[in-house]
Amino acid sequence: MLRKLAQFFTYIMRHYLPDAYLFAILLTFLSAVLALIFTDAGVMKMITTWGKGIYGIIAFAMQMILILVTGYCLALTEPARKFLDWVASFASTPVRGAMITAFVGSLGGLINWGFGLIIGGFLALEIANRTKKSDFPLLIAAAYTGLGIWHMGFSGSIPLLIATPNHPQNLIEKVTGHITPVSDTILASWNLMPALFLLFTIPVLFYFIHPKEEDVISLSDERAKELLGETVQVEKPADATLADQLDHSYIVNIIFALMGLIYLYLHFTTKGLDLNLDIVIFIFFMAGVILHKKPINYVRAVNIAIRSCGGIALQFPLYGGIMGILVGTGLAKVIANWFVVISTKETFYMLQFWSAGLINIFVPSGGGQWAVQGPITVEAAKLMNIDMVKSAMMVAWGDQWTNMIQPFWALPLLGLAGLSARDIMGYTTVVLLWMGFVLSAAALLIGFGVM
Repeated sequence: MLRKLAQFFTYIMRHYLPDAYLFAILLTFLSAVLALIFTDAGVMKMITTWGKGIYGIIAFAMQMILILVTGYCLALTEPARKFLDWVASFASTPVRGAMITAFVGSLGGLINWGFGLIIGGFLALEIANRTKKSDFPLLIAAAYTGLGIWHMGFSGSIPLLIATPNHPQNLIEKVTGHITPVSDTILASWNLMPALFLLFTIPVLFYFIHPKEEDVISLSDERAKELLGETVQVEKPADATLADQLDHSYIVNIIFALMGLIYLYLHFTTKGLDLNLDIVIFIFFMAGVILHKKPINYVRAVNIAIRSCGGIALQFPLYGGIMGILVGTGLAKVIANWFVVISTKETFYMLQFWSAGLINIFVPSGGGQWAVQGPITVEAAKLMNIDMVKSAMMVAWGDQWTNMIQPFWALPLLGLAGLSARDIMGYTTVVLLWMGFVLSAAALLIGFGVM
């Protein structure tokens, strides 16, 4: 039954889901129409907030490009290739390969969403290359599942924000006067149990939705060679000039890498386990510098990696515009309030989860969504005498949930694989349904005091 359901959604997505770029444009139109209907913003204000949002996200788009490029370069190193090859060796069958990819991608997402996305993507490539009858879109969909549970893990924006003293977005501290440690959010039993349950059941789900052999879309040898076969090892010319000597200098590389390691040491000794986006990029960058051994090898790796960034450069600003509309016109607050109005104490957590899932389709950013929905959530929890911390985590759960049908975060992975959103969204829609069932049930159990 699940296989037929996956086939149905795959058919729908491949025939009716437009390219991710056009999807973003259509979502822009929908956001604009809803803002004009449900808020008092006029056309000019809507256009203004949209335009400001487009160029307001450019810095974030650059961060996403660097996540992809530095992660890609790291995966091109010899140690990473050997590790991925070792993990892929356990994929003796296509079904087992999909299950392994889903588990590694999900586990990586709990550790850090950027790490999980990149390592899952390259593992999918290795398994597709090794196990020729594997369904390549299914493997990429499996690699993407980490973005469905990432906000319950150690890089979750909302739990880290409310654990940061004096942060402008630590709304709970402003009300209660104290910060919320991660032991009360990420490591709390009511968050850990559904997170671990999903971690181990999502791979099982891929066992059931793997397509029949005649429906498999495998990775061709030519495409595999294109994605995996390029070498980054640059040989030094026999008659090397001074410039060539510097390009191939191990000493220059070691000194530069040492500077980076000292910086990371100072960062973590003064700020603790602060794994923000910039630090993740820096770690990937320095690991690549070290493992590529020579400066010219890293230059070669970057030149290969940058080819997969077109989708990010084109589409991320469009989502910045959509976020601008929802925040600037107040549409996001209107949507969030709809769910608050119909809530009871028992259903509040579940409805907050649902509302966050809906808003995430338009505002696919954890920190951005908390800036929009956080004030409403905290105030409603205060008025209804409901736990603010659990309420905040319901926003986090919803933010991660609908990533499975929102191609925004899939862009780096799709760029890496050379696929489009319609190739994987049929499979991830089934994952969305399973995650929605599990997390809705967990939210209800929390509301009734069972968890």
